Amino acid sequence: MNIKRSLVLFLSSYGCFLFGQEKSIDTIYIFDSQMNKVKQFHPIKIITPSEIQKNSSNLSELLRFQSDVYIKENGRGAVSSPSFRGTTAQQTAFVWNGININSNFLGQGDVNNIALFGYDQIGVKAGGGSVTYGSGAIGGSIHLNNTLEFNKGFHGSLFSEAASFGTYNNFVKGSYSNEKFSFKASLNYAVSANDYEVPEYITGITPFKNINGRYYNTTFNVGTAYKIAHDQTISWQSQVFDASQHYPIYESNGNRTKYNAQTLRSVISWDVNKENLSNSLKAAYTEDNFQYFSALNLPKTSGAEGKNYIFKNDFNYFITPKINFNAIGEFQMNKAQGYETGIGTISRNVGSLAGMIRYFVNKDLRFEAGIKKDFVEGISSPLLYSFSGRWSPLQWYQVSASFSRNFRFPSFNDLYWQPGGNLDLKSETSSNVDMNHEFRFGDFKINLSPYYMEIKDLIRWLPTPYGYWAPVNTNNAEFYGLESQVTWNKNFGRHGLKINAGYTYSKSINKDTRMQMTYVPLHKAVGAIDYRFDFLKIYAQALINGLTYTTTNEDRATAIDSYVLLNAGVSADILKKYTLGFKVNNLTNTVYQTVIDYPMPKRNFSIYATINF
Repeated sequence: MNIKRSLVLFLSSYGCFLFGQEKSIDTIYIFDSQMNKVKQFHPIKIITPSEIQKNSSNLSELLRFQSDVYIKENGRGAVSSPSFRGTTAQQTAFVWNGININSNFLGQGDVNNIALFGYDQIGVKAGGGSVTYGSGAIGGSIHLNNTLEFNKGFHGSLFSEAASFGTYNNFVKGSYSNEKFSFKASLNYAVSANDYEVPEYITGITPFKNINGRYYNTTFNVGTAYKIAHDQTISWQSQVFDASQHYPIYESNGNRTKYNAQTLRSVISWDVNKENLSNSLKAAYTEDNFQYFSALNLPKTSGAEGKNYIFKNDFNYFITPKINFNAIGEFQMNKAQGYETGIGTISRNVGSLAGMIRYFVNKDLRFEAGIKKDFVEGISSPLLYSFSGRWSPLQWYQVSASFSRNFRFPSFNDLYWQPGGNLDLKSETSSNVDMNHEFRFGDFKINLSPYYMEIKDLIRWLPTPYGYWAPVNTNNAEFYGLESQVTWNKNFGRHGLKINAGYTYSKSINKDTRMQMTYVPLHKAVGAIDYRFDFLKIYAQALINGLTYTTTNEDRATAIDSYVLLNAGVSADILKKYTLGFKVNNLTNTVYQTVIDYPMPKRNFSIYATINF
């Protein structure tokens, strides 16, 4: 792995922000100091480690079945990108412990080159968030968070899974903590021959087989925290990820290629948390490297190395018990070097200043207003703003709304790729309006979230008269729709039943052509039922994906037809320390695809075991 720097200072804060009557819990350290603040004004779907095990193949599978995000995957385990509310992958921000980790080269995150295991929770937030989380947080953001607990002693667990297509997945983690010190480490290794077949799908004259589909990845996470005083904590969190994807081909005598990727993310933080004041000082180092091989056994054909040095301070102060002031300053040094990509040695400095005021009128009514200015070297950036409010007029009803301006500045590839890079590109900007209506009736909860968004100066790569493609600021687009979710959770003595379902209507319109944009299903629905009886657990998942156009002119002949997928699983807890489980994916043997000409697997199976100690 070509990672030369393995340690980085990132002075962050717990910054755990709780209003008025809430009491701070000092047994848990949260690396993303803004997450608790964001939750108070915006709905966030939280996916826990136990939920992650249901869709353990990769992050793409997890988000596909447990969120509203549409995932475009070029075959199982291959290149994958998200579409949030009809936006592109570049308009979705991946945030690791409060740090935006979208690639400086692509301006997005490759979902299958982001680790699945090793987090304490995964959060999915819809809507704009550039004031808090920076460039790309337009359609939404996906949060990969770690926590550390104090005074919990020693805990450990081992998860091991064997699945169809020569797939093996192993994850081990351990933690120790006392009153002042906390440590946690985990290791995950996943590998798959991935040689599934879909004989009903014909490519040319050949039934489809995922030839050269092998992949593997290894992830190591380590985190530690130490209380240097009752109100001060120093912490460190780091992740190393190493992966290889072989690109699928249609014929056995085709050219076999692969893509290797390595990432390093590390943050050291120092935070002070007093009764009415907290400060989070952070320094981080992230590194993203990749290599492309046009033949498996030959040296790399192209590649790049990207390094980011990040310094951030998050200051939080309660002016009165009801008024909170939050100031965030950040500075980044982005450096990159390409190999046979036309990108030489380049660098960019990025800074930002943000201020937010939160007013808690009472326990049922609160407001937040924010403003931010980014300073991107060589690129003009707009003044950003956000305004949010939440009101609970009735015991069973709560409404929230937000208005925000968000942006994405051009990536290194957009600017410097040769031939084609365009140094005259403008930043994409969006205006977002979001609402959420929450109804609670006992154990029953309904969320209805209409939204509207307009994006200007979209960056698109288009063919030129000179025979190559180049990025340009093109048409504007508007996005509107409805996200809804229903949950019901009830315990009956030794029995437990949990039901959740979500439906998304996404209209994504090119304002010039008035046609639906590509790879945006108009309808998507997900649902799950979990039943528990004493030591036995059973679950079922469903996904309904509507018609999806793959061309800009709504060509029905090349569109992806709607499909329905079902998964199911059963597990048993033995002696409270051991769990044995069995899963069936694509129970109905459906032939489907998320990207044209890359069918996904039919029915497949896995068995797994977990040991807690």
